[in-house]
Amino acid sequence: MPNMSMREALIQAQAEELSQDASVMIWGENIEGVGGGFMVTTGLSDEFPGRVKDTPLAETAIAGSAVGAAYCGMRPIIEIMFADFAAVCFDEIANKMAKLRYTYGAYDDFKLPIVVRMKVGGYAGLGAEHSQTMTGYFMHTPGLKIAFPTTAYDAKGMLKTAVRDDNPVLFLEHILHYGKKEDVPEEEYFVPFGEAKIRREGDDVTVVAVGYMVDLSLQAAEELEGEGISVEVIDPRTLEPLDMETIMDSVRKTGRIVAVDEDVIRCGVSGEILMQVYERRRKAGELVVPMARVGAANVPIPYSPVLETEVLPSTEKIIAAIQEVL
Repeated sequence: MPNMSMREALIQAQAEELSQDASVMIWGENIEGVGGGFMVTTGLSDEFPGRVKDTPLAETAIAGSAVGAAYCGMRPIIEIMFADFAAVCFDEIANKMAKLRYTYGAYDDFKLPIVVRMKVGGYAGLGAEHSQTMTGYFMHTPGLKIAFPTTAYDAKGMLKTAVRDDNPVLFLEHILHYGKKEDVPEEEYFVPFGEAKIRREGDDVTVVAVGYMVDLSLQAAEELEGEGISVEVIDPRTLEPLDMETIMDSVRKTGRIVAVDEDVIRCGVSGEILMQVYERRRKAGELVVPMARVGAANVPIPYSPVLETEVLPSTEKIIAAIQEVL
């Protein structure tokens, strides 16, 4: 199998879908030529002329045109350069994409296949308006599927699954994962939504980590192994649908859980996951387990690297949370 970066895997997935389905189109800011802000469409405009197009710097127009195109039978992939800029076109995402298929559900043939690719994540010193991981905003909105791959293999298979889905999919890509390499099969494959992946097996505590937090959690687990602490790390891969069954099975085994998300802790995904664990165990007559969550502080992400490090989750903060529940 060829060894490739997540960036290369995403390009390959888009090329395969463009070649197999004439209704697939891609557009976004500066995606021709250089391949967008993070070079995830490099070479595609040459290979598929007229189907990979630049747009003005206008996120509302990008998202709105995708809704109209999907409404008319196309399968658009759009790139919102930074997830932060989804706030510019939030009406199109939250009130159009998320609701139209539900609204017109009486029509059996109505589909709204849209993939919204977005870069997320801090740790790069890009400041408050270019560093957010807005999982809380998106997961709070019914009608959107949310994919968040953490490896090159998953990125390719999940993007192909997203393009074939008849519902709008928000496809989150962490800035620090674009260069992360892995062996990726040459033959076509798909990674299904709603199936979490156990990245590391353990017996003492379950850590559910989202996006880049998987990397930090695995580092924490490696360090704690030297202290005789066995950590199980679960990567949900999709936040909607969310595979709570895998999480619950792990918690029954370990009896403890830490949820880690890069978004702000307040009203965040980590709190939702922990609450679902609590509610499910209570309804099943099972004991409440020790819980903790790790996320960003409730402030805008600073530009200063020192302050950014203080605000965002870290391996040390994850270790502290694990030790707390132990």
